[in-house]
Amino acid sequence: PKKILFFVPLVWTIFQLWYASPLPFVFNIFVLNDTEARAIHLAFAIFLSYTAYPTLKSSPRNYIPIQDWIVGILGALSAAYLWIFYVQLSDRPGDPTQLDLVVAVVGLVTLLEATRRALGPPLMVVCTVFMIYTFGGPHMPDVIAHKGASFMKGMSHYWLSTEGVFGVALGVST
Repeated sequence: PKKILFFVPLVWTIFQLWYASPLPFVFNIFVLNDTEARAIHLAFAIFLSYTAYPTLKSSPRNYIPIQDWIVGILGALSAAYLWIFYVQLSDRPGDPTQLDLVVAVVGLVTLLEATRRALGPPLMVVCTVFMIYTFGGPHMPDVIAHKGASFMKGMSHYWLSTEGVFGVALGVST
């Protein structure tokens, strides 16, 4: 595990240096668009948050529990889904499949937990409140009520487009 924990940040750093340099265009190798680069960047970040930050204060510090490895890999795969299936997703914008929706839910849940681990509960709570507001609009008091969003529309917006998680903030980070 220690070799992997050294290897992943090293690969992430090499990826970031490659993406920021003119070399992909010079050699015409591994040229990525913004969405693909953001997906890869987030995949690394989610995986590292699960392996670098323990679940609880009482969690073991001398090894990484197996569930953290599993959930970290699931979160990374959910983020990398946009890179792996970029062409298929771009062929059907706004029309997600059942698998797209499952990946979006897994991705959002793992990202919220990664946020809690790395930055603490406040940001995770704020994000959760706004997601509840998105889907619960018709049930809100009149002053803040709105039509609401369907599950499909919400997940498409949050995870499968460049307007939610893969938006401007992640672009700046990438």
